[in-house]
Amino acid sequence: MEKNFLLGLDVGGTKCACILGAAVSGGGIEILDKVKFPTAEAGTPRQCLERMAELGLELCSRHGVAHERLRGCGVSCGGPLDSRRGVIQSPPNLPGWDEVPAVDILGGRLGIPVRLQNDANAGAVAEWKFGAGRGVRNMVFLTFGTGLGAGLILDGRLYSGIGDSAGECGHIRLAPFGPVGFGKAGSFEGFCSGGGIAQLAAVRVREQLQLGNRVAWCPSPEAIPGLNAKIVGDAAGAGDPLALAVYAECGAYLGRGLAVLIDLLNPELIVIGSVFARS
Repeated sequence: MEKNFLLGLDVGGTKCACILGAAVSGGGIEILDKVKFPTAEAGTPRQCLERMAELGLELCSRHGVAHERLRGCGVSCGGPLDSRRGVIQSPPNLPGWDEVPAVDILGGRLGIPVRLQNDANAGAVAEWKFGAGRGVRNMVFLTFGTGLGAGLILDGRLYSGIGDSAGECGHIRLAPFGPVGFGKAGSFEGFCSGGGIAQLAAVRVREQLQLGNRVAWCPSPEAIPGLNAKIVGDAAGAGDPLALAVYAECGAYLGRGLAVLIDLLNPELIVIGSVFARS
């Protein structure tokens, strides 16, 4: 029996990724290959999507996948977006992506059915169908990248709300002051996203440098704007006390945010991905 193949495309604020997968017996997916590139290097939104389509076709060619065996393409992107029309609508982490007809652009180039979904919702469905959430009817999936996204599986189905924006728990304010996420100081995203970790680290590093203390992973004020979650995570993994303190602060607010979700939704399971899974 011949295999059927699928493309997965992810449009992110930092990077874009293309994945080729094969359907396997039992309803699973085997990941065959993956490529990625920095979003900032891709040019206009149309150029970025066309590049993703080209990379997807290159993956198919590399693995000898005939076009007639390529059954469809799923696209994940941060909201707001309209999954029904396949249009990306000005996500805060993608400046200039205003009313972009992603499904039409990709479908025209790939010649296969294309569907667009909020990235956190797509991640929730993937974990529910193929990953850590298999077998449950109520779960929350949290993804922490440039920002914080959440997908909700409630009573055995994806709950996306009236405009694909349900589950945006990153907006929840956890403190009156703090790192900024969604334009809101002290928000869940501000404390717990990759960008939030960088903001927390910048504040704590500046304090130490002003006290005359050396910080090995950020030795000068000029290096502060270049801080990111990976730098802090690597330093914490090496046992650096200041980096560990940043992660402890972030973790405390993560716990507060999770407690709110548990009280509100009473899920069987919360699945945490991205930055925290890697850290």
